[in-house]
Amino acid sequence: MTGDGATAVNVGRVDVAGDVRLESRPQVPTRPVQLAPRPPLLLGREEVIGEVRERLRRGPGRPSVVALHGLGGVGKTSVAVEYAHRHQGDYQLVWQLPAHDSAVLSAAFARLAALLGLRETADAADPVDQVHAALAARTECWLLIFDNAPDAGTVRRYLPPAGPGHVVVTSRSGSWPPEQGLEVPVLEPGPGAELVLARSGQEDAVTAAAVVAELGALPLALEQAAAFMAETGLRPAEYLELLHDQRAEVLAQGQPWGHRERVTTTWQLSFSNLERTSPEAIALLRVLACCSHEPIPYQLLLSPLEGRAPREVLAADLRRQRAYGRLPSTPLRRVREVRPWLSAVMVLQELPCDPLAVNAAVSALRGHSLISHPADGLVSVHRLVQAVTLDQLPPPEQQRWRDVAAVLLESVLPADPLDAAAWPRYAELLPHILTVLTPASAGMDKTARYLGASGDYRTARALYEEICAALAARLGPEHPSTLTARHELARWTGELGDAAAARDMYAELLPLRVLELGATHPDTLAIRHELARWTGELGDAASARWQYAKLLPIGERVQGAEHPDTLTIRHELARWTGELGDAASARDMYAELVPIRERVQSAEHPDTLAARANLALWTGEAGDPVGARDRYAALLPVRERVQGAEHPATLITRHELARWTGELGDAAAARDMYAALLVVRERVSGADHPDTLTVRHELARWTGELGDAASARDMYAALLPMRERVQGRDHPDTLAAWANLALWTGEAGDPAQARGHCAALLPVRERVLGPQHPATLLTRHELARWTGELGDAVSARDQYAELLVRHEHAFGAEHSDTLTTRHNLAFWTGQAGDPRTARAQCAALLPVRERVLGADHPDALTTRHNLAYWTGQAGDAEAAHDLYAALLPVCERVLGPEHPDTLTVRHELARWTGELGDPAAARDAYLALLPLRERASGPEHPDTLTARANLAYWTGQAGDPAGARDRYAALLPIRERVLGPGHPVTRSTREQLAYWTERT
Repeated sequence: MTGDGATAVNVGRVDVAGDVRLESRPQVPTRPVQLAPRPPLLLGREEVIGEVRERLRRGPGRPSVVALHGLGGVGKTSVAVEYAHRHQGDYQLVWQLPAHDSAVLSAAFARLAALLGLRETADAADPVDQVHAALAARTECWLLIFDNAPDAGTVRRYLPPAGPGHVVVTSRSGSWPPEQGLEVPVLEPGPGAELVLARSGQEDAVTAAAVVAELGALPLALEQAAAFMAETGLRPAEYLELLHDQRAEVLAQGQPWGHRERVTTTWQLSFSNLERTSPEAIALLRVLACCSHEPIPYQLLLSPLEGRAPREVLAADLRRQRAYGRLPSTPLRRVREVRPWLSAVMVLQELPCDPLAVNAAVSALRGHSLISHPADGLVSVHRLVQAVTLDQLPPPEQQRWRDVAAVLLESVLPADPLDAAAWPRYAELLPHILTVLTPASAGMDKTARYLGASGDYRTARALYEEICAALAARLGPEHPSTLTARHELARWTGELGDAAAARDMYAELLPLRVLELGATHPDTLAIRHELARWTGELGDAASARWQYAKLLPIGERVQGAEHPDTLTIRHELARWTGELGDAASARDMYAELVPIRERVQSAEHPDTLAARANLALWTGEAGDPVGARDRYAALLPVRERVQGAEHPATLITRHELARWTGELGDAAAARDMYAALLVVRERVSGADHPDTLTVRHELARWTGELGDAASARDMYAALLPMRERVQGRDHPDTLAAWANLALWTGEAGDPAQARGHCAALLPVRERVLGPQHPATLLTRHELARWTGELGDAVSARDQYAELLVRHEHAFGAEHSDTLTTRHNLAFWTGQAGDPRTARAQCAALLPVRERVLGADHPDALTTRHNLAYWTGQAGDAEAAHDLYAALLPVCERVLGPEHPDTLTVRHELARWTGELGDPAAARDAYLALLPLRERASGPEHPDTLTARANLAYWTGQAGDPAGARDRYAALLPIRERVLGPGHPVTRSTREQLAYWTERT
């Protein structure tokens, strides 16, 4: 202003008023600080505070800005205040400004300007500009905290443009530039439990951790829960029970330290703003609140609304429910069931239905940090946001939104849960299916089928237990849909390893189906099929074959001789014929079935390919491993082309190709093929899928067969607890892993531990599978074997004699397992000191094996081998030599010149050559054998080391004690490393080294 009495303004201070000059106020040194009290206990935030510090120090511009954003109640302000208190010595000015409202924020700037001496009360200058100017002029660092800013736009003009300072903003909005935004997560479980215990004064750490999980580790909720426990004296377990029973009421209790709001009110302003500005966003939040707290595929869930009216979506859902028999038969009950869906039509109309509207709704929710950052069509919603969102609605309204979420979920479930291509979507939706859908829904049935098909037998069975109970209550215990669910429950009970329960459930179900549909209805025949199957799986292959033989003519008469279901019965009849020990007949039956399948269902139909796979299997079991390998090798590219390289059936074919490659003597190739297959199985089926565990089982086996028994033992030791966790302790596959752990423990040089494993396993297998089950009898076999390996050959012989009676009773005198037991009885008879009887037993066994299996079957060749062996042990070295000499060309022709069994025959032929008085020839034979052993089995395989030991021995016997000494000296450290210094074979090598050293 000009004229007399004008006022001059200088940096906001009045110097002259008219003719009166005012005296200057004395300068008082100040360090402006305005902060909320420091949090008395801040746990689990060191990493976030450290990140704030690092970002502020290395910020690209000055001032540096960090925007702490996240869900309401997550502790953004606590982090900012703790940072300021912790580092206020680094700043000459620390000021916390309320930023939730522009007017309030401007007033706060005016107060700060006045404190800095920049203005008086009547000053008309903009306080924001004054503070910015003063901060820009400062030479020392300062810190401003803008607390609870609605979004970046509302505080942009208040952020200082210059100066050596730092700015921290707290906001629920996630819309910040990446270089500024820092999302504050919920607490980790450990610090969360510490917080609950410290605030409540309780000591139950386990239940406190459960409280943390139930409250989603949200700091505000944990503070509130702890305060409520401290106020009422409730223990964590009592609080948790109360929370489950009265969630809404409990979440409104307790006054958290340093907070005016509670969980039930902290998001109320956000909800109100959304209802006013974006009703589609609040509608979307309500649907998301019905889902699991796991990531939600919101774009997929809303996709049915795109281009379709809500009534069309609802009508499609009703058709699905009707197709699955989920609607009651009476009109009155049907209307009652349909009414909730009809009321959901109006609710469906509230949801965004096109991509732009969906993106706008998501952006609005993200603006209030009510959802996580969307990525790949997924968002997460904190479980308490979900709870409070629904608790605000009356119960009928909550149910309508749950019905809407269920309709949307059902709409996006793939139609065929058995199609492996659909499994990724089921896996993605699974947590939401289990949260949203009822057990009686069609979607829950499809999900249970997917779980079973993908290998999760345990969850499939658990779901079908719920489905059966729900359908029985809703539709009646004998309704067709209930009976179908019981069929599936029985199936997955069996797949989980309880074959007895599956058989009994199908036996109970059969008369109900007969009463409902008749004895020859396809569904009734399907139950008879399953009843036969699980009877066989229980070990009664004879009964299974008999049942399928009875079922076959009925299927042919009712459905036709070439109906796919009839062909499936033929398929199973062939299988159980093979399981009963007649592998050649099974092979021939599949050889007849394959061309019929090809003609009726096409050459590349999955059932045709399955028949080809079984033809390959029983070709191998009938004694033709080369034929089995070649059939699988021919089948594999067809399955890869038709079903896909990673289809489960294709992977099974790779599995069998690896197996028969190993059975042909190439253990290294088998191991490598299983190792490569394991990687694919884990990616396709998951690390815990039963088929993946089976590949691990075979990888361990062939690792052992390659000579590394210790590694095989360790692999089975790692596999066993996985089998127990995934399939249960009593599942046959779990027991098989236990049996193989026993086997390779013994092969690794610990027969006592192996016998102990078998002794512990036997009563379990007897209880689970029955005393006459093949696997139970196999355990008896191994118990006898390791008893013998421990030096008690007489007990081993007696145990095999008892086992032979059991095998003959269970399977017949000419079953392959019976013949194997006769073979082992002969062996341990010889080991017990009676080689003549052993030779006689082998001589009696040989023609039976040749007649039953064929003269060239590997087991028949093994019997010839043992006849030669015990002939030699009985003192007839010349006959033993001649028997081995006759056997060798047969083995070379049938098995191949480098098959392990062929090499064993060469080994024995060399030995008896030496025993007949020609040590030089024996030495030369072992010298020729050794490189074959090394190439076929590896340099450290036990058989390779035995060949080295025999080469050393016959070198000495041929008159070269120094050569024998040197060979034993080279062999000893290898045996010490491979078998251990105390192994009997290692001790024998040490003794031989000493012997030949003395004679050098």
